[in-house]
Amino acid sequence: MNRSGAGNRPLEGLVVVALEQAVAAPWCTSRLADAGARVIKVERAEGDFSRAYDQFANGLSSYFVWLNRGKESVVLDIKADDDMAVLKRMISCADVFVQNLAPGAIDRLGLGIEGLRRRHPRLITCSISGYGDHPPYNGRKAYDLLLQAETGMASITGTPDGPGRIGVSGCDISCGMYAHAAILEALIARSLTGEGQDLSVSLFDSMADWMAVPLIQFDGTGRGPERVGLAHASIAPYGVFRAGDGSSVLLSVQNPREWVRFCRDVLLDPTLAEDPRFIDNVSRVRHRQALDQAVEAGLARYDRARLIAALNAAEIAFGMLNTVADLAVHPHLRRTDVLTDAGRISVPAPPAISNGCPRPLAPAPALGQHTHQIRAEFSA
Repeated sequence: MNRSGAGNRPLEGLVVVALEQAVAAPWCTSRLADAGARVIKVERAEGDFSRAYDQFANGLSSYFVWLNRGKESVVLDIKADDDMAVLKRMISCADVFVQNLAPGAIDRLGLGIEGLRRRHPRLITCSISGYGDHPPYNGRKAYDLLLQAETGMASITGTPDGPGRIGVSGCDISCGMYAHAAILEALIARSLTGEGQDLSVSLFDSMADWMAVPLIQFDGTGRGPERVGLAHASIAPYGVFRAGDGSSVLLSVQNPREWVRFCRDVLLDPTLAEDPRFIDNVSRVRHRQALDQAVEAGLARYDRARLIAALNAAEIAFGMLNTVADLAVHPHLRRTDVLTDAGRISVPAPPAISNGCPRPLAPAPALGQHTHQIRAEFSA
């Protein structure tokens, strides 16, 4: 690994070739680009189909701008011999090759991962798929919402009236995160052994890991958690409650000390903490309906401002039920800009801050913006 990168660009000198589209793989490679890796994104003539998801970013796709900053775009017809030759030369010079083509497509193209690893033993390959490499579902196409349903995530999301979708692409994003972490681990291992790795990450496995607690609960009880809307299936009180003026606050009591303080200092009824129905978290969950009624009765004396003051004074965790409009002006929202050919687009800043310094983001490429340069660089 080239160690010339410093500070906020520790992956500088690494080359990543990405045969990718949509969300999961681009999320992974965008974070490698953020850290300084050179990411060459291979696109078809019509481009990554996420370029057409919407037009909300000054006429460009919000998904594409968010997930493809810092990359170079080369248009190749990989079914044509000359363009395939260019791609193979790119891979021969790469440290990492990421692909999330349809099941079986990479083998049909003659780019089987086993052969690539044999020819390039230092290469780290990462294949992202819906269900992984093994039957029975490995040949299925898979997208985020389908996997939210398939893994049971949708069954525990929503209200008692019906299941719901997580409001963002949770399966895709989690899969991209796991792929990113696996690649970084493989880079560390390669620095010690000199050998690359063949990585495989699936949307199903990624969301199944997020479903660990509901699954363990099912194994222990024979039933999964009930859908409770804006409440917590395993902790109470934890949900949205109304103050006397009708305003809503989402509050959470996590441990016995907080429960005693909440009853004494906020609800002004210390006897609730000793009620056998509410004596511990398991009991409170079991008697959630009665608990919620008691909590709302205690909160009825407050308006929003006084309730917030009381919760702060009692050191009880709470949050406001904000909209996206509220997020846009939230005092803790850190923003940064991505430059595009349609102008600057504001996006949330990367969560990790290194040595107190935010990481600037490189531009998102126009379709085929770097085709001529890359063809010349990797010509025979």
